[in-house]
Amino acid sequence: MEQKNVEQYFNLINEITETIEQNESMTYLDSLVVALECAFSKMPNEELSEPTKKFVRKNIAKIQFDTLDKETIRKIIQLATLKGMRGATQQQHLITPDTVAMFMGYIVNNLVGNRKDIRIFDPAFGSGNLLTAVMNQLQTNVQAYGSEVDSTLIQLGLLNANLQKTEIELFHQDSLQPFLLEPVDFVVADLPVGYYPDDFRAQSFELCAPEGHAYAHHLFIEQSLHYTKEAGFSIFVIPNFLFDSDQSNKLHVYLQKHAHIVGLLQLPTSMFTSEKQAKSILILQKKGQAAKAPKQALIAQLPSFKDPRSTLQVVEKINKWFKEEGYNY
Repeated sequence: MEQKNVEQYFNLINEITETIEQNESMTYLDSLVVALECAFSKMPNEELSEPTKKFVRKNIAKIQFDTLDKETIRKIIQLATLKGMRGATQQQHLITPDTVAMFMGYIVNNLVGNRKDIRIFDPAFGSGNLLTAVMNQLQTNVQAYGSEVDSTLIQLGLLNANLQKTEIELFHQDSLQPFLLEPVDFVVADLPVGYYPDDFRAQSFELCAPEGHAYAHHLFIEQSLHYTKEAGFSIFVIPNFLFDSDQSNKLHVYLQKHAHIVGLLQLPTSMFTSEKQAKSILILQKKGQAAKAPKQALIAQLPSFKDPRSTLQVVEKINKWFKEEGYNY
């Protein structure tokens, strides 16, 4: 039933979005923002042309997000966002695959343990898919924060949260600039990969480059740990070459100083078109009085998520590891 709802509502949202795109000469993603605003307010945007308003008014009545659960809404918006990002030229216009987002939520769930309240932050918020996917798996009270520099993506993320009736405080800014944010229990992020162009700002980081541009993905790790509480966790989707590139020696030294490497889970290679694009999930615990290095770090190669038997076997091993190490208290 959920899959049927996802397909049905995606087709409706997509049809409205494409109509706005064609009639109003907007990009698909900007048109999607308008379509979701209309779905949220249950009325057409006043700035639309009359023919578009007429079409939206006729079709918006068929969209009843109030009758759907959060995960169904997230998946509908994810599908539409993916369509808009297909062929997008901007590197930050990427979305965390659903299976990876769900696995990140599973890890956070294990680390939350019996805590009744947590604070969580995604400094690479994008359209909100990863953060809301993680939050939807948690059975605890969550105060959530997200940061995104791209104006279209943060609008999508805001609508994504509002339609799911999920409260997230958002920062529309460069995520490597300072925040008015107290340190959180968890950071989750799919790290943007590439160079950070603001050399002046980069100089304030320990992981600044000795010459030329620093890597944004290195600076995101440092920024995330800065806004993580002592003994809190930062969980990242990282490129597999993170520890092998130039500047990686500096990263090794930084992590030894500030964090315990709790685990490294290599994502299935079948998910990626080439070895260069392959990614892993890195789990860090910020050092502090209550932090502890694991007796043995959690290192695993995840099988194809399409192979449920092998995936279940790995999950059972990971569950056993969490229990033995005592992280899920």
